[in-house]
Amino acid sequence: MDDRDRQVGEIDQLVLGGLLEQAVNNLWLGIILFNQRREVVYCNQRYMDLYRLSPEQVRPGTPVSDLIQHRLALGLKIRGEADAYIRARTEGTFVSERTVQEFADGRIIAYTAHPLPNGGGMATHEDITEREELSARLQQRNMQFDIAINNMSHGLCFFDADHRLIVCNRDFIDMYGLPPERVRPGMPLSEIVDMRFEAGSVPAMTRDEFMKWRTGVVVSAEPVDSIMEMRNGRTFKVRHRPMPDLGWVATHEDITEQRRAELKIAHMAHHDALTDLANRTLLNQRLAQAFASNQTFAVHHIDLDKFKSVNDTLGHHAGDALLKGVSERLRRLVRPSDTIARMGGDEFVVLQIPIGDRSEAGALAQRIIEQMDAPFEIDEQQTIAGASVGIAIAPADGTTPEQLLRNADLALYRAKSDGRGTYRLFEPAMDEEVQSRRALELDLRRALAGGEFELHYQPLVKTESGEISGFEALIRWQHPKHGLIAPGSFIPLAEEIGLIVPIGEWVIRQACRTASQWPKHLHVAVNISAAQFRYAGLAEVIVGALASAGLEASRLEIEITESVLLQDKEGTLAILHRLRELGVRIALDDFGTGYSSLTYLQCFPFDKIKIDRSFVRDVATDAGSLNIVRAIAALANGMGMTATAEGVETREQLERIAAEGCTEMQGYLFSRPLPAAEIERRFLSLEAPALRDRFAAA
Repeated sequence: MDDRDRQVGEIDQLVLGGLLEQAVNNLWLGIILFNQRREVVYCNQRYMDLYRLSPEQVRPGTPVSDLIQHRLALGLKIRGEADAYIRARTEGTFVSERTVQEFADGRIIAYTAHPLPNGGGMATHEDITEREELSARLQQRNMQFDIAINNMSHGLCFFDADHRLIVCNRDFIDMYGLPPERVRPGMPLSEIVDMRFEAGSVPAMTRDEFMKWRTGVVVSAEPVDSIMEMRNGRTFKVRHRPMPDLGWVATHEDITEQRRAELKIAHMAHHDALTDLANRTLLNQRLAQAFASNQTFAVHHIDLDKFKSVNDTLGHHAGDALLKGVSERLRRLVRPSDTIARMGGDEFVVLQIPIGDRSEAGALAQRIIEQMDAPFEIDEQQTIAGASVGIAIAPADGTTPEQLLRNADLALYRAKSDGRGTYRLFEPAMDEEVQSRRALELDLRRALAGGEFELHYQPLVKTESGEISGFEALIRWQHPKHGLIAPGSFIPLAEEIGLIVPIGEWVIRQACRTASQWPKHLHVAVNISAAQFRYAGLAEVIVGALASAGLEASRLEIEITESVLLQDKEGTLAILHRLRELGVRIALDDFGTGYSSLTYLQCFPFDKIKIDRSFVRDVATDAGSLNIVRAIAALANGMGMTATAEGVETREQLERIAAEGCTEMQGYLFSRPLPAAEIERRFLSLEAPALRDRFAAA
């Protein structure tokens, strides 16, 4: 090689060296070379910039330990003592390593050492502060995202445009019973569907049907909400939402309990709580459907005849048990197409659809009556419900649910009026009767305020002397259009609609006021119904009436029937004893027609027993009636009570009852019930002949 070539080579090396140093100084990495004595051989500008070093501080031959000491002064975070840290980095064999160094000012520098063959080494230093911060932020966001999706109340899944899973949360996996170890990002939807079919967490579809439906939702690119009933009994609400990149996200909500609660609420809204039968709302819906079907059908309105007595004697729990028993028997009598509804209390309705003719409805009603007449076992006691049934048939008897139910109710009213324990089919004449009854009810409500009631009085006559001992007060209604109405035509209605208490109070006050004008040896008798005894203020009404009229208590006689004691024996007896203490006389009316008369005579010392007119009527011709009158009279006389025969109409009856020991009598033979003025004119005036003389003349 000649001199020229050597000079060119030297120039090239200088140029190349300059370029290389320029390149190294512009690297983003700090580079340092050191020899086997751990002394600096070379470092680039980036290294000096990282650690804020001047060229003098890193000139060749500078111990590496000085540089480490400098980094410690800059705030390098280490564990342990500084001297130990320096020795570990400068003594012994130099090995490859990578560490991340943190400084007090927040900088993070990655340090990587590489040993060289001559025993020295090279180290690179990279400022990764921003990268680490970004990584930390990403890690934080990933953690937050993971926490968020795994703490949702719903299952969540993301799929890409190729129907491959991007991510899903734990709830999604748990809801469908998927094996967690098999669920991974990138798996196709078809594999997830396969796992769902293995777990049984799919609707009642085949796999192909389900995939066709799900794919159709996806490709539609429209939001879709679906309620899915799973084979395993769970119910999920799936909200599918498309993404701009043709992927999609779906939330999966387990609404099983919500649906059960909704169904339960819906069931409660349409069913009776006690019997679980249909209620009025559901019955009206079924009736509307029945009319829409254009079929012939029947409505049976059922009322239990003896429910009240069971409720009163055995208690409400027994009444509830009876209603449940009735419901079960009705269920066994009807077809799946029929509907049973409880209307409230002891009333039921059966919708019988379809029927061929009226006889088919009558046959079902008769079976219902027979079943209700069979004993029920309640609280180890047997009881009978009994039933009356009213039937209306559509469309002949009504074209709306309201009209049909009303007409069935009218037929039920007729069945109850005809003695109960039977059924009646609706007839148009029933509506006319009800309208008349309704008009009578309205008139009755106005009658008391309008002063339309009046009292008539019938004499009570002593058998031995023929003298009048008193009068029985009997109410009459002077109707402005229909004239005088007897009590049998309106008293039952007054009891039914709750007017008997104010009417009864008026009778007591009016009778006491009238009797106060009579001679003091005469008393007045007033009938008190069972409904009046249920009124807590009855005793106060009587006391007030006596005080207001100035009538002695001994001149008032209260007449009751055995039915009064049947309803509330203890309560009634308490009132009777209180009245007796005041001096009021107590008579037992219609004796012998009840259930346990002798028991009542034992529990209360009545002043009088009134022998029912049904026995007196045949006393002269029927030996049985005669024996009953004889026995009652003997019983009364033996217990120190007055025996009064009702309904005496002939001299022969008079002679018979007198011979058998009756001490008092009343009837048409002596007088019909008359207004107070007529009574006073005929029997109480000075000109009136003695009643005894009238009998003698007859």
